[in-house]
Amino acid sequence: MQKVEIRLSLAENVKTFVNIVNRYDFDIDLRAGRHVVDAKSILGIFSLDLSKPISLEIADDSGKNAADVQSLLNDIKPFLA
Repeated sequence: MQKVEIRLSLAENVKTFVNIVNRYDFDIDLRAGRHVVDAKSILGIFSLDLSKPISLEIADDSGKNAADVQSLLNDIKPFLA
């Protein structure tokens, strides 16, 4: 599992972010405190406190998707905190 911090301060950022992460087949979660939501769910993201950085957790236990994970990290670079 890989973890990075992201910031989604504007509603337009959330829409763009969800469109990006939906291109990938592996599980991606967002954690804010004790709340965890699916990063592919726009409604789930809006239930979080977006005024603070959020932890993005990429589930890739097998290591088969290493190139895809790196591609995802490149795609979401504008959102990295």
